[in-house]
Amino acid sequence: MKSSRPFLGLLHGWGMNARVFDALVDALSGACQVQAFELPGHGGRADVADNTLAGWAGDLAGQLPAGATLLGWSLGGQVALRAALDHPQSVARLVLLASTPRFVAAADWPHGMDGAELDGFAASLRADCRATLLRFLSLQTRGVEDQKTLLQALRAALASTPAPTAASLDAGLELLRETDLRADLARVRQPVLVVHGRLDTLSPAAAGAWLAARLPAARLLELPRAGHAPHLSHPGPVADAVRAFCHA
Repeated sequence: MKSSRPFLGLLHGWGMNARVFDALVDALSGACQVQAFELPGHGGRADVADNTLAGWAGDLAGQLPAGATLLGWSLGGQVALRAALDHPQSVARLVLLASTPRFVAAADWPHGMDGAELDGFAASLRADCRATLLRFLSLQTRGVEDQKTLLQALRAALASTPAPTAASLDAGLELLRETDLRADLARVRQPVLVVHGRLDTLSPAAAGAWLAARLPAARLLELPRAGHAPHLSHPGPVADAVRAFCHA
């Protein structure tokens, strides 16, 4: 007998793993069939041959049932967007959590991270992978209430599975540097929920607002006191919004 609960897939961001969604899985499992996926080379998964955005999106789509709701966090949101564009039969609804069509700032894109800072991450990664990942976690919690507790939760999730492979971390940084989905947004036909924290320093709130305004069928939830990990800092509002969206 087919379940009446919609399928909800969750995809984490660069350097992390599926355990970062444990609380969200618990909160939503009564209303949805929830499964958290690993990016290639993350959480103990092997690398894939095609380390492009389309390759990672195809890898994800191959694991989804038809008509899934797909939530992507940060880089996972860009992979989810690409999957919705390339594999619409697999993705019926989309939740973009602290994500952006372009991470790196440009002359025509002020809502991004400085490219030199991202290049610094790449150099640091080669010198000391673990220290670089921990530094990245601290950026995700910058400015939010109870930063110490949130940072501990992210560190615990990071330590709970095997470390990401060097190839996947390098590939993920390249995707963050090169991906620009702005021109593709008009072709996204799925309903989209954009969830963003106003205090996000990695993916500024203006990027989320811009994204929601240009997607054909999107709504925006902006959380005033959240940073780059709203599902951890504000689990109740995020779970409530995702649950309602899945059943809309």
